[in-house]
Parts: sequence; structure tokens; C-alpha cells
Amino acid sequence: MKKINFLIILSLTLAISGCDDDDWGDRNFRQDMREFVIGISLYTKAVNPNFVVIPQNGIEIITVDGESSGALSTEYLNAIDGHGQEDLFFGYISDNVETPVEEIVYLQPFLDISNANGNVILVTDYCITETKVNNSYYFNNSKEYIGFAAPRRELDAIPNYPLVPNNVNSDNITQLSQVKNFLYLINPEGFATKTQFIAAVTATNYDLLIMDLFFNELGEFTASEVEQLRSKANGGSRMVVCYISIGEAEDYRYYWQSSWSNDEPHWLLDENPDWEGNYKVKYWEADWQNIIYGNDNSYAKKILNAGFDGVYLDIIEAFEYFEEE
Repeated sequence: MKKINFLIILSLTLAISGCDDDDWGDRNFRQDMREFVIGISLYTKAVNPNFVVIPQNGIEIITVDGESSGALSTEYLNAIDGHGQEDLFFGYISDNVETPVEEIVYLQPFLDISNANGNVILVTDYCITETKVNNSYYFNNSKEYIGFAAPRRELDAIPNYPLVPNNVNSDNITQLSQVKNFLYLINPEGFATKTQFIAAVTATNYDLLIMDLFFNELGEFTASEVEQLRSKANGGSRMVVCYISIGEAEDYRYYWQSSWSNDEPHWLLDENPDWEGNYKVKYWEADWQNIIYGNDNSYAKKILNAGFDGVYLDIIEAFEYFEEE
């Protein structure tokens, strides 16, 4: 998600909800997010030590003070296996538009620090013209990042260009460090059935698939279906990682209660004006975190039960919403 000034939205939230700053206490919102991610990591890796945890965006929290020159948050860095970054070279202002140089210069030191500490960097640029797609892959290759040029921000399509993935290979991919390319395909609405979705993915040679746990209204992908999705067309195997938003609640998810329309939980805040159906949450609250991980009914346990190789955690930058400038 793009960086915006959340203070105006925050003021409206406070006015509507009737809460004030005292309800949040004297919080360190960045540390709250670090601890949330660390908790997810500890829980999932206790079940599967090879399970990978990849936060997307909000990379500033790898340092204690949010400066690239600051002291590292080593506990956080040790808890994760990679970093996802949107819009690094294309898409920050608008899709298919070059990201401003100052934004690239701001983000790259953080990404390089994370990479130097053993984390794989996965960059999603939003661009579609062939020249810009080529440039995206070139820029990412030059920085030793793993790039994906997404043709649509809805992440609902397998790219038509290039015809084969960047750095295509027939290797069996069992570790994140072996990944040379990835496919980000979390919206399956363009596929009529699970069978069609699986067939489309297995006809490709991407090393890593980032997808959703659910297929439209047809329910969760099963462990056997996830296993099918590991097959690359050239005979190799891929890793399959599951997307989950931890910084916002989504009203189309299984956990959403219809009663919340009239009696919302204390941790649920206003709808994100940029994404219909997504709601800001007090992500440090135990009731929200219990939905995400830590018990047999949690989202993370469903992902583990389905046999995914890891989680791709979105809306890490939710701390920006709560911070005062």
C-alpha cells in the first residue's frame, strides 16, 4: 500500500468511534508490530521449523528508530525470512509509472540491510508495458532482489509478458534462498474453478507462488491442492506461500461477524478509504491477534493445516496510521 498521511483519517476515526489517544496508551506502534510478527513466527515455526515468514512493506521497523543508520532490531530480523516490497521501481505514484528516485533512495538501504542479514527481498512492481517490465527486472536483478512485474494491482492475473519467468529454471525449490522468481496471484476471481486455477499455475515455471488460502466462495484450498500447486511445468517444484493481512480486517473473510455492523469490537476501526471492505485494527489487541495466530481456530493454523510453506504478511505499515508526526 502507498504511503499516505493517515493523520486526517485518524482524526475522523477518533471522532466517529468516540475513542481518544488514551485508549491506545503510550504505545510504541512499531514495536507492537514487531512483536506481532515475532509472535506469528514463533507460533508457526514451532509447528513447522521450515515455515517461512515474509512481511510486506513497513520495512523501517528493522531498525529500532526507523532510520537506516539506526540500531538493528535483531529479534525482528531473526524472526523473518524475507521482505516483500511493493512499488520499489514502478507503481508508487500510479501503476506503470516510475517510482520517484527519492522514494527508491529511501527504501533501498533498508532492503539492503535486511538482505545482508540473510533475508530474501521480493519486489512487486506494478507495470505492464514491455520496456518498463524489462527495466523492472533489470533493476531488481542488479540489486540481487527477486522481482515480479505485476500487470494489475488486483493481483488477479498471470502475466502474458514475459512468456517465461525471469531467471527461469527447473530446480526443485525447497528453501526461500533458492527462489529466482515468483508469481503473486492472490485474487482468483478470474478462474471459474479450483481445477482451472491449479492448471493455470502448474502450466508456469515460477519458483514461488504467493496466493490466498481461499478460492472465492468455494472455501479453503486443501493440503492436496496445495501439493498440486507445487509442480512446475518443466518438472521442478516450487514453494507455495499464503497471503494474509494482519494490519487490517477484511469483511469478506471467514472470521468477519455480521453483528460487527452494529456492535463492532473495540479493536475494529474505520474502513480504509483506498480499499473497500478493509478496516483498520488495533493490531496489538489480543482479540485481534487471536484471530490471526496462536490457537487451533486461528488463520495461521488454517494455513499450516493446508500445508503451505509460509506466510506473506501484509499491512505491516499499519503503524503509520497510529503515529503522530
